[in-house]
Amino acid sequence: MSRIDAKFAQLRTEGRKAFVAYVMAGDPDYATGLEIVKGLPAAGVDIIELGMPFTDPMADGNTIQLAGQRALAAGQTLEKTLDYARALRETDNTTPIVMMGYYNPIYSRGVDAFLADAVAAGIDGLIIVDLPPEEDDELCIPAQKAGINFIRLATPTTDDKRLPKVLENTSGFVYYVSMTGITGTAAVQTTEVAPEVARIKAKTDLPVIVGFGIKTPQAARAVAAVADGAVVGSAIVDRIARGDSVAEVLAFVAELAQGTHAA
Repeated sequence: MSRIDAKFAQLRTEGRKAFVAYVMAGDPDYATGLEIVKGLPAAGVDIIELGMPFTDPMADGNTIQLAGQRALAAGQTLEKTLDYARALRETDNTTPIVMMGYYNPIYSRGVDAFLADAVAAGIDGLIIVDLPPEEDDELCIPAQKAGINFIRLATPTTDDKRLPKVLENTSGFVYYVSMTGITGTAAVQTTEVAPEVARIKAKTDLPVIVGFGIKTPQAARAVAAVADGAVVGSAIVDRIARGDSVAEVLAFVAELAQGTHAA
């Protein structure tokens, strides 16, 4: 059983939904970003999504793009992102860590080398947004064989014909993107999300977590009420971008976690 599977089993026993927090590794700098990541579990985060900064993101809105630029300008690399996981694992061996980003940095490092390093660092899952199911042999299948969950995105345009292909090699959980377009734009509409989550859950036993457009504890609670949990990214990264202290960022994260867990 992976850390992700164990976490969802624990949450089901406790009758709670999962709160997933996204932060860009190395934003606004290595030390501050690491301090935030280390503080996430105590703030109520069930699963950490660790963004891999990349020069040419295509699914990210301005907030996440700028976070990646800040991180790269501060010297963040894929190796330093793995260092975040290594550092967290020194004190926390239970909180799942999912790396989210694009394939190019992994391809450049070499798939086998990356997966060996990721396993050793304590990475539990990957969300690689530019690798469709047709490319599963590139990374998805090798990752699964290495013991790392490969988490797929489903969107409002993933129709009933496409959905089985998306779910085919997905593990850990399904990430439902609540709207078309990029991150950090419109606010989520729960009335539109609920039937889509139900449609996906009818086809898989995996938990379905909803992200994009969740900006407040109230929105997180509303989404978690119709799904297995909520992901918040841009709203947290916005707090980092505006210069909030680590304590202030983590206090906001705690509010989001409380909202989600109240569902």
